Parts: sequence; structure tokens; C-alpha cells
Amino acid sequence: MIEFIFLGVGVGTLSGFFGIGGGTILVPILLLLGYSTKSAIGISVVQMVFSSIYGSYLNNKKGTLDVPMVIVIGSGGFFGALLSGAITSSFDDKTLEIIFLAFAVFALMRLFFKTVQDTPQKDLNRVLLFIIGFILGAVSMTIGVGGSIILVPILVGFLHVELKKAISAGLFFVVFSSVAGLISQSLSKHVDFESGVIVGIASLIGVYVGIVLKDKVSSQLQKKLLIVFYLFVVLYLINRIFING
Repeated sequence: MIEFIFLGVGVGTLSGFFGIGGGTILVPILLLLGYSTKSAIGISVVQMVFSSIYGSYLNNKKGTLDVPMVIVIGSGGFFGALLSGAITSSFDDKTLEIIFLAFAVFALMRLFFKTVQDTPQKDLNRVLLFIIGFILGAVSMTIGVGGSIILVPILVGFLHVELKKAISAGLFFVVFSSVAGLISQSLSKHVDFESGVIVGIASLIGVYVGIVLKDKVSSQLQKKLLIVFYLFVVLYLINRIFING
């Protein structure tokens, strides 16, 4: 239990600071601790419900959350994530890890190569936002991440949304995808509720710390740290899948 509490605080801090659901770091750590991929995904989904709801509440209080935009994306994410349990069941563990790696590589490349400064935000088509949300919800919750690992680079790189606003939007999107993902993964019997709830409750402390830190650093520094974070995840997964796998 002590191990899960510390794990939850750490994951929550990263979740609040980077606007991610927590699964991007929690799943690799649980794999490192010896959990199966499907068990790690189930625990991650429970944790994301806690961290994303609390983090979005704090972001909204600070005025960095564009609720109308994310309601549209999140609605798509909710319906897409309802398919995640069935999709997870149809793949073996190694295939799920490769999909996870592809997600992380894409996010890293978008942030590394696309730097947008002082560019007006594009008009956001609601149908396009819903479709983006649906696809992200289905695929991301299949591997136990909230979808913000891809949504944030899309909002920043393609739609020119300001980074801090995009990070807040990414975490709010996870509310929709994680709730639907929890329903779907539970029906597929992939969820360890006891472990997930312990990590989830502990993550609330970390989420508060992460959001406070996020608002104290510049967007440039935050982006550099996000690149370093994604690079670490990519290197770990490459080592696990192709070298030690």
C-alpha cells in the first residue's frame, strides 16, 4: 500500500504538470513492477478518473480551461472509449505495448519538430473535434492512457492552441475517456479496483502540486520538460519490447 501511495503522488504530480491522465507514466512503472499489461491498463484507468476530475476542477478555477472546446472533443472520446475493453481483449500484451510505444513516439515527434509561437488559433470545427475525440478515446483507453499524450500535440501543432490551454484541455478530455474506459474495461474484467483506488486517491495530492508548478514555469520550459518526459517513456518501451522483451 505504501508503494502505491508514493506511486500515486508521483503520477499525480506529472499528471497535473503535463496535463496527462497519468497512464503514460503509470503503465510503464507497473510493467516494471511485474504487472501484466492488461492489469496495468486496468489500474491506470481507475487512477485517471481521480486525477483528471480533480485536475480539471483546479484548472477551471485558475481560468485555463476552455470548457466548450473540450466538451465536444470529450463527447467523442467518451463514445470511443466505450469500445476500449473489447479492443484490449482482442490483442496480446506485446501488441498493446507496441501501440503504446507508437503513441509516445508520435507525441514526442510532434512536440520536438513543431514549435508554434504567436500564431493565431485556428477555427475549431466541431465535427472534426468530435472525430478526433472518438478516435483518441478508442485507441488511447485500449492501452490505458487518457489520450492527452496525443491530443496536446494536435491542439498545439495543428490547431495552434496555446500550450497551457492545450494542457488543461488534455486533462479535461481524460475525464470523458477515463470514465467510459473504466466502464468498458470493467466489463472486460481488466480492472483491479483496490490497487487503482489507492493510487487514484494518492494521486490527488500530486495533481495539486503539479498544477501549482505548471502555472509557475514558462511555456517554453514546460515544453522542454514534456519532450524529456516523452523521450524517457519511448526509450524505456524500446528497451522493454525489442531488447529485453
